[in-house]
Amino acid sequence: MNARNTDGPERADASSSQNVSLQNSETNTLPANLDEQYIRAEKAALRLVARAEQCSAGLARKLKRRGHDCACINEVITKLTELNLLNDGRFACLWLQSRLRFTRSPRQLLSSLCARGIEHDCAVSALRETLNEDAENALLKKYIKKNAWKIKGAKSLKFFLKNEGFSMTAISHFLNDED
Repeated sequence: MNARNTDGPERADASSSQNVSLQNSETNTLPANLDEQYIRAEKAALRLVARAEQCSAGLARKLKRRGHDCACINEVITKLTELNLLNDGRFACLWLQSRLRFTRSPRQLLSSLCARGIEHDCAVSALRETLNEDAENALLKKYIKKNAWKIKGAKSLKFFLKNEGFSMTAISHFLNDED
């Protein structure tokens, strides 16, 4: 989006975010008095997106906390989403990958994503994509080892693990390996 590259939008970095304006004068839907506020909100959003992957709800919270107008925030988030600089599905997958090293159940992971403002369907999709069979089996083994004190027998174990969001395939695989 600079003078040298007219092929299309690229992911912004911190240095270019201060010189880039995502606003298109032909499609400007903001009143004239909000133009300056929009540009400030846009620059702040680009700096945050350049620093780390963001979700739309989290970015909106951060911009609101910095005192930006709600209309400007909504416009900026819409524009960043259209340019694929902001993608809740991508954020959810990356967040889940970073959390798999912790011993948490799929239900806890899903709940944490939804608490961050990710829509439930998007969170479920990201969980399915990230938690493949091998990753789920490894997580299940770590989870059982950490939470053994909560479990009181095989029948209870199946129910407990299913309730924590583990698939029956992973549970059966684990129980067959134990026998």
